[in-house]
Amino acid sequence: MQWLRRGALKPKRCWGTTVQTKRDMRVIEFENVAYSYGGGELLSDISVKLAPGSFHFLTGPSGSGKTTLMKLCYGALLPTAGHVSLFGKDVRAMDRDDIAMIRRRVGVVHQDCQFLNHLPVAENIGLPLTVSGRHAETGGDDLQELLSWVGLSSRAEALPPELSGGERQRAALARAVIMSPDVVLADEPTGNVDWEMSQRLLRLLVELNRMGKTVLIATHDLGLIRATKAQVQARVLRIANRRIQLAGADL
Repeated sequence: MQWLRRGALKPKRCWGTTVQTKRDMRVIEFENVAYSYGGGELLSDISVKLAPGSFHFLTGPSGSGKTTLMKLCYGALLPTAGHVSLFGKDVRAMDRDDIAMIRRRVGVVHQDCQFLNHLPVAENIGLPLTVSGRHAETGGDDLQELLSWVGLSSRAEALPPELSGGERQRAALARAVIMSPDVVLADEPTGNVDWEMSQRLLRLLVELNRMGKTVLIATHDLGLIRATKAQVQARVLRIANRRIQLAGADL
């Protein structure tokens, strides 16, 4: 995975010291964070830190706020109280350029796996490169290697509606990591696939973590969490009663 090790995109600037050169910097940090929606508090007094190269699972019952917390992790939502810091900078202090940098340093696998149905799989996966203006520089060989890595080389020209559930999930993961982000956030990445495919997707995420990427997976699949223990040192964050319980507890 040479494309991933060297990085499809090297940031032109960063805030102080990068996570690669200061290993004790927290990639994502929540300090007494709360989030309210529709007049009700969904998350309350959340304090948690994700270190570079760490692997975490986020669990909790449906409606507990897992997706909301994930969105707070990459600045799609702002906390109603407390502070969220990404790569050492408070999200409230970020300007447009900062947000654009975050989008490049954080890869997100969304729960609903949205694609442009008129474009083939390869072009959908390469869209982040195209938007950033880096497709001509890094798109060719790197994209083909990535397609092979997720097992989609033979489906490169297929349209999204032609993909199976597992193929869509793998395409979503490929799109999320095409820019070689420092952090990979995956919201229920195995929710619509069978156990065999869940294991395949998990192996891809574990490999990313072994390359030094910070990984956070939101899931309700306890079997998937247990299966991870033999492969990588992982920790669990559990949302209950609007708060994080057993934050950082060993699996």
